[in-house]
Amino acid sequence: MSHTPTEFLRAANQTAEHFGFQTIDKLKKSPECKKCEVAMPHTVTATNKKTDDHQGLLCSGISTFCNEKLHALEKPILLYSFEAVPRTGETAVTFHIFNVEKSIAEAILIHTTKALVNELGYTDSTVRINSLGDTDSLTRYSRELTNFLKKRLDTMPSTARELMKDHPLSALANLIDQKHELVERSPNPLEYLSDSSRKHFRDIVEYLEMSGTSYEIDPKMLRHHECYSDAIFSLDINTEDPEEAPIAVSGGRFDEFVYRTTRTRTPAAGAVVTLKKSKAPARTPRTKPQKASVYVVQLGFGPKIKSLLLIDTLRKAGIPVFHDLASDSLSEQLRKAEKTGVKYTLIIGQKEFEEDTVIFRDMGARNQQYINEDTLMRRLKRNITAKA
Repeated sequence: MSHTPTEFLRAANQTAEHFGFQTIDKLKKSPECKKCEVAMPHTVTATNKKTDDHQGLLCSGISTFCNEKLHALEKPILLYSFEAVPRTGETAVTFHIFNVEKSIAEAILIHTTKALVNELGYTDSTVRINSLGDTDSLTRYSRELTNFLKKRLDTMPSTARELMKDHPLSALANLIDQKHELVERSPNPLEYLSDSSRKHFRDIVEYLEMSGTSYEIDPKMLRHHECYSDAIFSLDINTEDPEEAPIAVSGGRFDEFVYRTTRTRTPAAGAVVTLKKSKAPARTPRTKPQKASVYVVQLGFGPKIKSLLLIDTLRKAGIPVFHDLASDSLSEQLRKAEKTGVKYTLIIGQKEFEEDTVIFRDMGARNQQYINEDTLMRRLKRNITAKA
């Protein structure tokens, strides 16, 4: 199975828009961006971009966020862009979520990238996940790892010993690359997580289990310590030779990197999907977005995850939808639903989550009822897709 860069980008465009991501051009046209007047100072450079394991594509999102003054929006920002990977010229799509501290950000990123990979026909995949934790967690883990490696310097290859001068994680990454026997005996970063980092990681795992996603907790999956903090992940297409997989997906949270380069606390997470051995097209394909007739409203962790899964079900059925999964305000979401002029609002709160139902609100008739998802999908297909 193979796809041209144009096919890949067209699928990426449709998937990104369905899950609420927007291009910078669209974000800049939003009424709220009238306040986007002053750029945020930052120190993102070509040098520290190298720490993101994507030739700077992930860190470039921070530059866009600052230079395009998106910090003035003070709301969850879901940004996507099409890129050519530096040096290789391969085709890539980047996803960024800013101003969302909770684990729903990682859940959206994982689910969106998985949906894109599935859309391209690769339905057999596994999410690998790990966490380096927040600053306190990483400090404790680094101290323990340093003690472990220093006691075993004589058994380490010279390259790893040299990298110890930089950081113990750099040395460990080298040992992992060399499949050295010390790797399996080295400390587990998950054992040094702070309470907040442990809860954050546990919530992501709970999303993976609730969504039926095949996953593996891999404490030896590392990313550069100067870029990533807390959760990191990859989506691996299951093939006989992982190196031959046609698409690469990875990402994670980088709040601390944003703080170091802007001196402002801004929650941030992102992912990069690369079509390997491809050449980015000169023109980016665009699809005309369909007007959504449905708005999904949620409140609470479980309802957020159920809403995310429902949004994916609607995508597969060809039903466009509005939503704001990052919002924790029921009234704000209902106001947005009213403002968009949708025909139907679907509401999932804790009661609906526990009873596996949805509140189906007909915005024209001004009535609502509790229905299960099967009934919901039949009704939407009859009332929306039949008229399309």
